[in-house]
This record gives sequence, C-alpha cells and structure tokens, in this order.
Amino acid sequence: MTERAPLSRKLSAIAESATLKVDAKAKALKAEGKPVISYAAGEPDFATPQFIVDAAAEALADPASYRYTPAGGLPVLREAVAAKTLRDSGLEVSPSQVIVTNGGKQAVYQAFQAVVNPGDEVLLPAPYWTTYPEAIRLADGVPVEVFAGADQDYKVTVEQLEAARTDRTTVLVFVSPSNPTGSVYTPEETRAIAAWALEHGIWVISDEIYQNLTYEGVKAMSIVEALPEIAGQTILVNGVAKTYAMTGWRVGWMVGPADAIKIAGNLQSHLSSNVNNVAQKAAVAALNGPQTEAEQMREAFDRRRRLIVSELSKIDGMRVPNPLGAFYVYPDVQGLLGRTWGGVTPTTSLELADLILDQAEVAVVPGEAFGPSGYLRLSYALGDDQLLEGVQRLQRLFA
Repeated sequence: MTERAPLSRKLSAIAESATLKVDAKAKALKAEGKPVISYAAGEPDFATPQFIVDAAAEALADPASYRYTPAGGLPVLREAVAAKTLRDSGLEVSPSQVIVTNGGKQAVYQAFQAVVNPGDEVLLPAPYWTTYPEAIRLADGVPVEVFAGADQDYKVTVEQLEAARTDRTTVLVFVSPSNPTGSVYTPEETRAIAAWALEHGIWVISDEIYQNLTYEGVKAMSIVEALPEIAGQTILVNGVAKTYAMTGWRVGWMVGPADAIKIAGNLQSHLSSNVNNVAQKAAVAALNGPQTEAEQMREAFDRRRRLIVSELSKIDGMRVPNPLGAFYVYPDVQGLLGRTWGGVTPTTSLELADLILDQAEVAVVPGEAFGPSGYLRLSYALGDDQLLEGVQRLQRLFA
C-alpha cells in the first residue's frame, strides 16, 4: 500500500505560540492545585464593561444577528472603526477601507498576505511579538530581525533599518507601544522611520493594538499621523481586546489603502467570512460608548506598571527599562545567567524561565520567544496582590 502523502511542510514548520504555551502550562499547574502566579498571557484581568455586555445581550435578541453579513464587517462597526482611526491615529479613511477580523491576529495574518510576495524580506524589529515571524513565513516572506537592546530602550533606529535593507526588502513591521517591551517611539523617531520607509517605497504594517494604553503623559503617535504621506503604503491593525478587556470576543480590524484592503477582503471572504455579529455589535458599543471604564483600567495598569518596575529593579542582575505603553515589562536578565540558583545554573533565559517556574512557581515568558536570549517578558495585566506576591517570590529566589 502506498504511504500517505505528507502533511503541509509550511504548516509543519510553524511553531506554537510561545506565550500561549507558557500560559497553558501555568493553568495546567494551577489545575493541579499548585499556587502558580502567571505573568505569561497578555490578557487584562478585568471584566468587559457592562454596557458592552448589555449591547451584546440586545444583539442576541435581534434575529439579524443570526445571519450572514458582509464579510468585511457590519457597516456600523466599519464606520465606528473609521471614526476611531481619525480620533486616535489622525487618519481620515472611508469605512470601505476597513475590514473587521476575528481578533487582531487575523488582521496581522491578512496584512502580510496582502503585501508580501514569495521571497520578500520583511524587516522585523526585535524584540517582537511571537506571531509576527510565523505570519511572515505563512505569506512566503523572509523575516529579517533588527535587534535593539535595553540600552536603546528596545527601539530600532533608521540607521539600523538601512543597514538591514536589501533590494528584496518590501515591508517593515512597526509596533508602538510594543509587545513585548512596552516601549513607545517618540513622534520624532516615528517620523524619521516613516520618512525612511516612504523614501524606499517600503510597506509598513503598523500594529496599534496598544495605542490607548500609554503612561506618564506619553502619546503613541501613529506612523500615519507622524507622516501622513506614508498612509498610501501603510496597513494599520488594531482591535478591542486590550483597551476594553475583550480578548475573548475576537474582534479586530485592518485599515489601509483601498487596493490592499480589497484583496485582503477577497481573502477573508474565503477564509472566514464575517466575524460573529453579536461580538461586532458589542465592539460598536465599545468604540462609540463612554470611555470612563477604559480609562479606569488604564490607570490601574499604570499603578501596576510602577509597582512591578520598582520591585523588579531591586533584584541584583535585572536591568529593567521603564515601559511607557502596553502592559508588559521586559527586563534584561543577562546578569542572572551563569550564576547558580537553588543548585541550577541557567545559561539562557529559556533555562531561567524554567527554573523560575520550578522553584518559585512563577510563569514568565523567556526572551527566546521574542528574539535573542537574555530577557524575560512579564505581563502586569493581573491582580495587584498576585502581581506583588509573584515579584516577591522572584526577589527571594534571587536574593
């Protein structure tokens, strides 16, 4: 009998999401009764605001919610996204330039599918979110990492980008505020990068999912606001997950030039069609409704940010840049490597993360998930008491 044909080589080469893998392991240990504290998942611990839930309940009573709708999204939601894009990103777009997606991840995937051709090089500033390189490869592109360490506040320069550019470079990934580092580019830095991309005809995929979560009076200026001329070669991706504590509702979107949005819409019409209509109507309420609770959540994140930076900085061997956005802290832990802790001598941040989980029952994500070794990502989107207890366990472990 002839052997079965092989599985997809492309999909077989794709790695599981490291952040979700660590979070799943932490949850499994919790289910076994172990007092694990997890800093792994980028998921707000707050409940979705009640007025958003009420809008979903109202949508459930509407028979129209049970039917197919346009693959690109409900017109009322596309209008709300266009209004938000003008309000927060400084870019006026038509609702026809919006596609509503199943969470921000689908928007990221489709953005790369829309502008990457086989063999194209995509400049990927590192540290990066673990999904970006896999989404690039799924589009038959080649991720080219451009690393900026703690000494640069994890922000790449135009000079670094230019040094990495070749005649095969067609796309730049730009993320501010950053997952995993929480770094925010200044308006001047953003404008310089936009001008460089415009000069060389390079597409920009700008992930703005954390744009409303900034601190210390900092604004995350959109790349299309910093240099409006770049809008013709920029796709913005965003969603309601982080700002409104709606990770499980799975509503994201992509905004861009009409020709790019058209082909991405054609893909979505075959890939998933329309997003769950009840969730879409909840997202309309989130974007158009009062922002009071979203601001209260941002203030709570700010309080936790200041606490975790202060306490982690007390650990000898940890270098903790001050994150001005998102809800992550990304300490440089190279000073902890090569030293013995509880009889174990870790030489990589992957080994250090395993040691921390085993000996302190604290789950963190190692830097290998986001680029070079030597770093850890901790999300502070968890309760205040657990946040402090987890850091105190680390202080005892590394005393």
